[in-house]
Amino acid sequence: MTTNILFIGDIVGDPGLDIVRMWLPSLQKKYRTDLIIANGENAADGKGCTEREAKILFELGVNVITGGNHTWDKHQSQDYLKKDSRALRPLNYPKGTFGNGYYIAETTKGKVAVINLQGRSYMSPIDCPFRAAEWVIAKIKNETKMIFIDFHAEATAEKLALGQFLDGKVSAIVGTHTHVQTADERILKGGTAYITDVGMTGPYDSVIGMKTDAAINRFLYQTPQKYQTATDNVHLTGVFLKVDSDTGKTISIERLFIPDFDRQTEATEKQA
Repeated sequence: MTTNILFIGDIVGDPGLDIVRMWLPSLQKKYRTDLIIANGENAADGKGCTEREAKILFELGVNVITGGNHTWDKHQSQDYLKKDSRALRPLNYPKGTFGNGYYIAETTKGKVAVINLQGRSYMSPIDCPFRAAEWVIAKIKNETKMIFIDFHAEATAEKLALGQFLDGKVSAIVGTHTHVQTADERILKGGTAYITDVGMTGPYDSVIGMKTDAAINRFLYQTPQKYQTATDNVHLTGVFLKVDSDTGKTISIERLFIPDFDRQTEATEKQA
């Protein structure tokens, strides 16, 4: 028996929510999903996930929402973390930080633990994600062997290192945060599915979701600019996993990018 898990990469603002609304029903049907997880740390206009965005995602069929460094950008997001255990923040924030870093979801195929971790390279110097992972895996290992990790991190090396460190101990480690999908999905020797970054569910005529003028000016002038979510050329990214319900090892991983990029220019199309 296998458990079918769909993960949706960083959802950015209403454009990201809209494309999830558009495509999720058909993805649920196609993949016969048992569990749907989505990274929602940018769902509230690029900064955080408030009760409004979480309600939309849960009503669409998402079971667990993971977060990251932008989880804290809106006070409403922080308030919501206190209310719903299905909305996660990275586990390795300092002791006493409110919110949950993991959640054990009930499915018809058994329990699945969802863990949210955050990297430290080029990010805030929070607690060690490697040690935090060891602690929580030891805590829940008798409850379920199906363990899914969203590792929200900047550095590819840190993501790869965690993948090798936990290979065989968890079902999957998927990277988020950079908003750029990588083509390195695979199953490691111990049966752990891995991808460095799932990518962004949001507008691609942008700079990782932000309107281009403000983003360019931030680099040109090295000064803060007002964040505004872009709106055009929206895509959904994700991964689909088949996990052995008994052993917790992943059988297959499929990378999703919907719809695909248009790879032809108008001139090329006319020539054809």
